Amino acid sequence: MDPHAAIREARASLGLITAADAAWCRQRLASIQRRAGRGKPVDRLLRQVLERIEQSRSRVERRAADAPRPSFDGALPITAHGDEIVETIRRQQVVVVAGETGSGKTTQLPKFCLQAGRG
Repeated sequence: MDPHAAIREARASLGLITAADAAWCRQRLASIQRRAGRGKPVDRLLRQVLERIEQSRSRVERRAADAPRPSFDGALPITAHGDEIVETIRRQQVVVVAGETGSGKTTQLPKFCLQAGRG
């Protein structure tokens, strides 16, 4: 196994794992890359990082599968704008939603946030 190719592949998958695991893996990969550059063996260390990445990826997938699936009240006016609100939540750091009292802001916005992958 070419260690440099394996390191590049591992770094490419860091966005799919938890932030804590990604930080640990980044540090280990930098150390492994230095060792590989000096011609030292890195196979065992690299396997440890790849195992951690795979375990973390599995954990992230399980969390996503176990996330609550919200249901929306179609009688509330805000529900008609749900897709637009969810997309805006995904794209923007701050979202301001205004509407009439009783339109469903308080009850439906947390559900939209969950649907957008927040929370």
